[in-house]
Amino acid sequence: MTSEPRTDAFVAFDHVQKSYDGVSLVVKDLNLSIGKGEFLTMLGPSGSGKTTCLMMLAGFETATHGEIRLDGVNINQVPPHKRGIGMVFQNYALFPHMTVGENLSFPLEVRGMGKDEREAKIKRALGMVQMGAFANRRPAQLSGGQQQRIALARALVFDPKLVLMDEPLGALDKQLREHMQFEIKHLHESLGITVVYVTHDQGEALTMSDRVAVFNDGRIQQLAPPADLYERPENSFVAQFIGENNKLLGTIEELTGDKALVRLTTGELIDATAVNAKEKGGKTLVSIRPERVEFKPEMMPPGAHTIDAEVVEMIYMGDILRAVLKVAGSDDFVMKMRNTLGQTKLEPGQKIKVGWHPQDARALDP
Repeated sequence: MTSEPRTDAFVAFDHVQKSYDGVSLVVKDLNLSIGKGEFLTMLGPSGSGKTTCLMMLAGFETATHGEIRLDGVNINQVPPHKRGIGMVFQNYALFPHMTVGENLSFPLEVRGMGKDEREAKIKRALGMVQMGAFANRRPAQLSGGQQQRIALARALVFDPKLVLMDEPLGALDKQLREHMQFEIKHLHESLGITVVYVTHDQGEALTMSDRVAVFNDGRIQQLAPPADLYERPENSFVAQFIGENNKLLGTIEELTGDKALVRLTTGELIDATAVNAKEKGGKTLVSIRPERVEFKPEMMPPGAHTIDAEVVEMIYMGDILRAVLKVAGSDDFVMKMRNTLGQTKLEPGQKIKVGWHPQDARALDP
């Protein structure tokens, strides 16, 4: 992604590169614009460059090349404590020898704020995260979820215009993590702050963000709202990384505009939407989401493509049933079905036909 940063961006990375050894680049020519009040998530596997970008924005790392701007001002040489940015880490980073109130007071004292104003801001910040009764406790007397709320309150207490969050919910259990996702999203909406969030959890990114930047190998592979990312991945990395995905390998027989006719390795011809398919005769990976696959004729969309399949196993997952199938040379083709009353039971070894709408099959890079 090489779009030039917008001049009106609240946060802008302008041709930013980062190398630790002077040879290999961890971040490669990053151009990214973040709007005021936006919730942008940097998503990607370990080592993809997302955390390095966040640390450069916070001021804990220095860009090797390029410019980082905050509200139109170049902040490359501005020390972290003068950037006015709130920060939330996975390990909370609370001072263990201080009470909750003292932890929140610290960033206000650093900014030279008077006692009355400090107390009012601390009370307000603790109220935001429903922790008003905990001001006199120490971090060790709090649960992980409570500590994370305090870390969030401390990042918000001095009214920053920008808050950075680095895997902030990674240490929490699943139920609490999901609850905190909605709390952070609601805080973002009610306060109108700009949030840059780093995670490797795709569900978290899809739930919380206005836009998601998918990182791999030091570059943004796709930058889009969550629904676009899931429904319209631009390459095979994004398709594989966001959500579950079936992949069928083949060769492009015909290419007309955004339509591709693909011959699978097992000989079947299927129609697909040409997204990242370069030329006739070229190899392609066709991506199909498991929940778009049907086996009941009455449920198939008009114009659906059907293909022979064999049931390998059925997995009961509560709200959904997951069928693993053999389809066109793939032994791990997945079909997801809602667990509804009267749902047809499939048995291992059973031969069926499955189908999907051609627009749900996306021809991507191989």
